[in-house]
Amino acid sequence: MLLIDVYLDRSAIEGIGVFAKRAIPRGTMVWQLHPEFDRMIETSLYESQTGAVKSYLDRYAYPSRANAGHIVFEADDARYMNHSDDPNVDVSREDRAFALRDIAAGEEITCDYNHFFDDGFEFLGDR
Repeated sequence: MLLIDVYLDRSAIEGIGVFAKRAIPRGTMVWQLHPEFDRMIETSLYESQTGAVKSYLDRYAYPSRANAGHIVFEADDARYMNHSDDPNVDVSREDRAFALRDIAAGEEITCDYNHFFDDGFEFLGDR
């Protein structure tokens, strides 16, 4: 769950992005995995899906690094955080994320998707 005030808006990176409502100082914990809200979905259930459900999970979920055989589906607007090769949020830990630098009010909040995939992340454009 995001621990900061955000809003959704058009992103220059892709589609919709999540933006800071207020300035966020470097080092602030901005997100924490909250097991009562965020979902750990078994990979077998995810892989059995088709159509719109599978497409939605492909876009908004990611492999769990701490719980093999699961994907993480965030319950809030964190799922709209876009990838950047120069992110302002560190998501290298499975359970929490921190601001890498000061983030201005109105700035898009980004992370490096390569942390979620063993073989790295390749941006494919609009999905």
